[in-house]
Amino acid sequence: MQQPCGSHRRMELSTGMSMAPPASCRKRKCPPPGLADIHEDMLERVLARLPPASFFRLRAVCREWRAAAASPTFLDACARVPSRDPWFLMLSERARPTVAFDAGERSWNPCHAAPGSMPVAASGGLVLYRAPATGALSVSNPLTGASRALPTPPQGHGVPQLHAIAMYGSPYRVALFTGEVPDLSMSVFDSSKDSWEAPVALARRSETSTTDAPAQGGGGGGDDSTVYFLSKSGDVVATNMQRSASKQYSSVAVPSERGAGEAVAYFLGHSGTVVACDTATRTFAELPRILPVHFEYSIDLVACNGAAYAVVLSEYLDTASLRLWQFADGAWRQVAAMPPAMSHGFYGKKADINCVGHGDRVMVCVSSGDVNGCFMCDVGSDRWEELPKCINGDGEVNEFLAAFSFEPRVEINV
Repeated sequence: MQQPCGSHRRMELSTGMSMAPPASCRKRKCPPPGLADIHEDMLERVLARLPPASFFRLRAVCREWRAAAASPTFLDACARVPSRDPWFLMLSERARPTVAFDAGERSWNPCHAAPGSMPVAASGGLVLYRAPATGALSVSNPLTGASRALPTPPQGHGVPQLHAIAMYGSPYRVALFTGEVPDLSMSVFDSSKDSWEAPVALARRSETSTTDAPAQGGGGGGDDSTVYFLSKSGDVVATNMQRSASKQYSSVAVPSERGAGEAVAYFLGHSGTVVACDTATRTFAELPRILPVHFEYSIDLVACNGAAYAVVLSEYLDTASLRLWQFADGAWRQVAAMPPAMSHGFYGKKADINCVGHGDRVMVCVSSGDVNGCFMCDVGSDRWEELPKCINGDGEVNEFLAAFSFEPRVEINV
């Protein structure tokens, strides 16, 4: 406690009354510094560390913050933030509004979308869209809404059937895989060159094909090429039929060990096998089956921590199981499984799964006529949780069919 000065102390003792010390004896107090007193460079560094959702609000705080949000130095400060928790761009039967789930803040946020187009791939902070009517491709930053149209891809002989689309790398690349196994071709767009490469035929790597590796899960071999999936309507359909529009050209890409900036793209073949295409070596391989060919199951692929995983929902012995499998050393091995008490609710529901991975997280969207929900798995700890419901403006719960993951970055240009 501050002691009074000598003269004031004597007056207090003689009168028996307590008096406030004069202004000259009081300790001078200054108001605490605020954000308005921070240097402009430091302010931009502080704002760059805020959760990405704050980017939409900070511009409305004051004129100074609005100017900082539009400053090139602010974008440089954002680029110095090493990583951000992923957002998951959610897809539903309703085209609007577009929302994303913020995995860090565990909240639902509005997001920009390309009108008239459907997301087909994502990499870093960008999402690739395709117009169903024309096949035109565009790249967009869902956080800022900035977008650009890609040049028209080159055509090979005739009009090849598009099989899968992959997006990877920084600067980003887009790979189109056309044709049918074993006659696959690949065309690659390089954003650093703003041009497409000519289509290249892919050679088969027979040493890891389904004919050379045993089937997993206790099932028979690969003579029967028919595997059955569960459609959105709950009907059991053969794999040579289209699954859903949101996953029609779905693939996942992980870094290739054989070339800088190259990738290995994984997608589902029409026979139900997983196809792996190495963009560095221009080769592909069919991986062995996870379950027997006569099993009824739903399967999807995800990229997580630089590796590819298969997510499988199957029914066996009066229950349902949802498991993650990784292909290594010529065989599939289980790495995670949803707790039985949680997955049993899918039994008999004829549910379909659409999945996406980012970092160490995997999101699983489960949908059918009777059940709809989104679940998140931490692959390292095998911890599962159901995501909170998303309530729209009418007070109704949004039901999502699929998602694409991206890292929310305001500084990324297209």
